[in-house]
Amino acid sequence: MMGMIDTHAHLTSEPLMTRIDEVLANARAAGVETIISVATDVADAEKAIALARREPDVHATAGIHPHEASKVEPDDWPKLETLLADPQVVAFGEIGLDYHYDFSDPPTQRRVFARQLELATVRDLPVIIHCREAMSDTVSLLVDHGFNNRRVVFHCFSGSADEAALVADHGWRISFTGMVTFKKSQALQQIAAAYPADRLMLETDSPYLSPEPVRNKRPNEPAHLRHLADFLAGLRSESVDTLIRQTTTNARAFFGLPSRT
Repeated sequence: MMGMIDTHAHLTSEPLMTRIDEVLANARAAGVETIISVATDVADAEKAIALARREPDVHATAGIHPHEASKVEPDDWPKLETLLADPQVVAFGEIGLDYHYDFSDPPTQRRVFARQLELATVRDLPVIIHCREAMSDTVSLLVDHGFNNRRVVFHCFSGSADEAALVADHGWRISFTGMVTFKKSQALQQIAAAYPADRLMLETDSPYLSPEPVRNKRPNEPAHLRHLADFLAGLRSESVDTLIRQTTTNARAFFGLPSRT
């Protein structure tokens, strides 16, 4: 069976980083061949890059999460530009808007998001979007900065069918987490069941959102990706081998990852 790719995990978060060797060994044993460790600020990106240099099956991203927008310092911008040029970095993210929490006020979030999109316009890197209760502003800023039909993924998608269609209309994609396995996620399950096979990707968003049947296990970790793959395969009435092969192929193409021989 082809190995799985966890397209979004926070390996540098304390619950995972303090036992990183065990976490990575568990992932490999579960059939996860590659993990993208997603950053939330400049310091976090530096940690993710250091981990990716050490571990050949880990790749890094660089970006400033909307929760961290109010903490940005002027010298973070040149640091971020340097990090984005690092060969270990395979994506810009996670960036975007979150109006559910008030860790950073919306105007500051929009300013920081726009500044990052300006940096992203000159780089051929895929962009990982965090969007919560902010779809209209997120889409507007992406369109205004010329991201129609570019490599953009709305990670941990939890929106409506209309929002999923809106994302698709702009040539972007969504990715699914363990949230889709929850009993109360029927609407999300309907979206995932009908989602185009050639655009489907898997993520754990570790250390968050442990899937059924390990929903009560904390922290979530990349090894649990197999539970998500099994669930989605059943939801879509296909074999898990078929789903893993397709999602791994999709992730390699989207992030520009080398094929495994």
